[in-house]
Amino acid sequence: MSEFSAVDAAMMARALKLAEKGRFTTSPNPRVGCVITKDGQIIGEGYHQKAGEPHAEVFALRMAGDNAKGATAYVTLEPCSHHGRTPPCAEALIKAGVARVVAAIQDPFHKVAGTGLQLLRDAGIEVECGLLENEAHELNKGFIKVVQQGLPWVTAKMATSLDGKTALANGVSQWITGPDARSDVQRHRAQSCAILTGSGTVLADDPSLNVRYSELGQAQEELAEDKVRQPLRVIIDSKNQLHNKLRIFQIPGDVLVVNLSHNTQIPEHVAQWQAPMYKGKVDLRETLKELAEEHINWVWVEAGANMLGAMMQQQLVDEVIYYIAPKLLGNPSQGSLEIPEIEAMDQAYELNWTDLRMVGNDIKITAGVRYPEVADESSR
Repeated sequence: MSEFSAVDAAMMARALKLAEKGRFTTSPNPRVGCVITKDGQIIGEGYHQKAGEPHAEVFALRMAGDNAKGATAYVTLEPCSHHGRTPPCAEALIKAGVARVVAAIQDPFHKVAGTGLQLLRDAGIEVECGLLENEAHELNKGFIKVVQQGLPWVTAKMATSLDGKTALANGVSQWITGPDARSDVQRHRAQSCAILTGSGTVLADDPSLNVRYSELGQAQEELAEDKVRQPLRVIIDSKNQLHNKLRIFQIPGDVLVVNLSHNTQIPEHVAQWQAPMYKGKVDLRETLKELAEEHINWVWVEAGANMLGAMMQQQLVDEVIYYIAPKLLGNPSQGSLEIPEIEAMDQAYELNWTDLRMVGNDIKITAGVRYPEVADESSR
């Protein structure tokens, strides 16, 4: 295993920070940063800004110019080796004459998958891989999951009172959390490829489910209003309950309704996809597979207790982001997750805390989901 220096770690950390700048705009491409150094000094840096536009290495090499000869390039993802919408970055690094390339992780995409690193080695360039790989994987876990499993990364958002309630018994839910938490949700929406919900939520709340620039908070400092990418809004509607007067159909942005049969009661411009049936309803796993085939890497779920429960039962949720408001709503207010009764503790859905912080007056918990080993049959 390579021995990386403190300088190597600092430069890769810088490259990862640059890569993060593309979190609102690179989809469906991965987020990638590149730093080029010579004699301990940064001479070029850049990040991938948008699919179809130059990759991170190209921007860094442009800044470095002729000085790139004999330099070290730090890249958060293996340089590509194939001709896509842009030329291969591995060839650009070879042509520039860099002496060493350090990659955080190998690209899992089958057209690259180690060939970029081998191309560099064959050209006599010193190549090392594996520096800050966990951080690089975290940055592109949606892209990686689609490539490896054919499913997008799924993050479920939940917002409740301290006693776990999402709404009053009469259905009123605005607003449980404060403005800072709602602004944080907008940033998560803006980073996602799609927002997934159910027809019950749409009928009850008549939401827009879009990204509202005015509510993005600090993200406005790095994201111009005309650069905001509206995620695809996906509505699961097994019973064809949706109709053409709903707000979500009246505002700009793409909407996909997933149902079992064509719904003639919604506007003609709205896309529909007839999914396979599973237990009398839309097959959620097949829906996610279809989204992955359409280059949807990251799905943000804002849904009711029934749909969230179904997704948990079928082991489709990778991560939960849970906002807890300093409120107590009591009974018979509505809960956040509808699942069958659990009769033993080893059937519980365990969470792996990855982050906990205050967002305004609310608590925000981020956690990975660990499913029971003895899975429900519905998880398939």
